[in-house]
Amino acid sequence: MRTAALFCLLAVTMPLARPADNDSPESVVKAVYEVISGPAGTRDWVRFRSLFAGGARLITMRARTDGTAAAAVMTPDDYSTRAGANFQKTAFYESELARRVEAFGNIAHVFSTYESRRAPGEKPFARGINSFQLVKEGAAWKVMTILWDSETASQPIPQKYLK
Repeated sequence: MRTAALFCLLAVTMPLARPADNDSPESVVKAVYEVISGPAGTRDWVRFRSLFAGGARLITMRARTDGTAAAAVMTPDDYSTRAGANFQKTAFYESELARRVEAFGNIAHVFSTYESRRAPGEKPFARGINSFQLVKEGAAWKVMTILWDSETASQPIPQKYLK
């Protein structure tokens, strides 16, 4: 009986995925930015996970002390654990500056230039490019990979990716 009551409580309070999130490559990208952005606190990780295909990966390029870069690979669950701990304490808002979409059949690539802030309207503390690879599963678009790299003084974002 307690299990049934707990299940009902979770079903009522747990945020649901939004079907429109998976309508197009653009809607999936928009949904990713919406989920990760917000004031300090918990994000909608159920919605976040609903945006990804099975076996999906998030990969960030990290600068090494010797100046070279290395890829850090995460699953969506790894990301929600890692970033979620930081989001609990710190506001984070990421918004898209520009987007390029290429699609063929059941695959799409979205090159999305972003900037990150601690509050809406503040000066960005970081910019970079998110490279989304998406797959169409039935009628739904899902993220297979997000690979991103941050802008640095020695690696500015080219003008063609800012329009």
